[in-house]
Amino acid sequence: KKKKKSVGFLNMDAFPAYVDKHQDSYVRLLAEAVAIPSVSSDAKHRPDCVRMIDWMIGQIESRGGKAEKHDLGNQTLPDGTELNLPPVITAQFGNDPKKKTVLLYAHLDVQPAKKSDGWNTEPFVLTEIDGALYGRGSSDDKGPALAWLMVIEAFQQLKIEMPVNIKMVLEGMEESGSVGLEELLVRLKGTFLAGVDCVCISDNYWLTTEKPCITHGLRGIVYFFVEVEGSSKDLHSGVFGGAVHEANVDLIKLMAGLVDCNGNILIPGVMDKVAPLTEEEQQRYTTIQFDHKRFREETGAVGGLIHDSKEKTLMSRWRNPSLSLHGIEGAFSDSGAKTVIPRKVIGKFSIRLVPDMDPDEITALVKDHLHKEFAKLASTNKLTVSVEHPGKPWVADPKHPNYVSASEAIKKVFGVDPDLTKEGGSIPITLTFQELTGKNVLLLPLGRSDDGAHSQNEKLDRSNFIQGIKVLGLYLDELSRRL
Repeated sequence: KKKKKSVGFLNMDAFPAYVDKHQDSYVRLLAEAVAIPSVSSDAKHRPDCVRMIDWMIGQIESRGGKAEKHDLGNQTLPDGTELNLPPVITAQFGNDPKKKTVLLYAHLDVQPAKKSDGWNTEPFVLTEIDGALYGRGSSDDKGPALAWLMVIEAFQQLKIEMPVNIKMVLEGMEESGSVGLEELLVRLKGTFLAGVDCVCISDNYWLTTEKPCITHGLRGIVYFFVEVEGSSKDLHSGVFGGAVHEANVDLIKLMAGLVDCNGNILIPGVMDKVAPLTEEEQQRYTTIQFDHKRFREETGAVGGLIHDSKEKTLMSRWRNPSLSLHGIEGAFSDSGAKTVIPRKVIGKFSIRLVPDMDPDEITALVKDHLHKEFAKLASTNKLTVSVEHPGKPWVADPKHPNYVSASEAIKKVFGVDPDLTKEGGSIPITLTFQELTGKNVLLLPLGRSDDGAHSQNEKLDRSNFIQGIKVLGLYLDELSRRL
């Protein structure tokens, strides 16, 4: 397809130079955002999530954007507590019918963080050490969200015409399941989402610490809660041990039968749903830059990895499902010794899904397996299995102009062709945007593989932040000529 003349006549020298010159102001703005502890999973921080939304609206409007808040109502927690859901922002820069329109998504909420968890710095005080910007949300996802505004601001200051129209969806509940967002987007399908030509999301990471990538696939997820109830109150093990069916014993037996020590899923029928590996896909794993040894070091594993080759490790993360055991609620977990038999325990695990696995089909297989195995225990306890956050796997066409534009932008900034990757994580909203708009969705990461999102000492390297702003700006220009 013949490339069109740039709508924005983007000056290739002026824009990157402007970004370099103003990088300190960008870091200061990121520090303001990080200072708002918008932890969506913590009830006491829910007002901070709303404050973060309002702060972002101010940033958008100060740069000439039109922003609207959408009230999502209340959320009822399992214990009956009701909390206000943070509103969702829809925003727009430009409405020129002669230009293409790109939809951008980011989230403004973060994972919990306390210095006592093992942080070297205060998690909500952005701290620069050796070129790395440490702070909760710096990489996931406040840095990337603000990077788009830095692009728009640079264009305005340089008097560069916006090459495309921009629409934005910004939420404050991504880390807690994006409650209410999909329903809102369905309502906006014929209005705000109408006229979108492609979608770009920056909420993932490079495969390595050195080479940029673009991502065209994600695993889906189903999160399971396995509740076993044994009595109406906790019991003393010295008085009742050996006389009652213990809920924790039943639960651990069930969870131990879900997956083996090499990651093989033991639930009948689950692996039968996985799409076969094609020769083209297999060949792609051999050319991707990936340091297997460094990856093992980054995990902090005390021993080795399950797989001994780059290709097998990548396939285990991207194109094969996995089952992870996350914890047991209700069991004694504090320091010291407590001789208690818990009255009720809830085991938590998830399965990461790949094509062609359907969440409903996998849920049915898992529930059937658990109930059959529980029956074998001949226990008088009560078993309840429920699910949360079901999300389908997602794959996009990497030959689409959306991907080609991103690839060209990365090549201009970094001087290399990006790797084409998939990811093992889940961003359910990706598939939602694809289905509602009918358009190509691109995942364009800014951060590195060692950013530590969701972990202690989350960071975004200053160089990735600043170079990432350049990539996003050049991507918009490339997009205007290729769509």
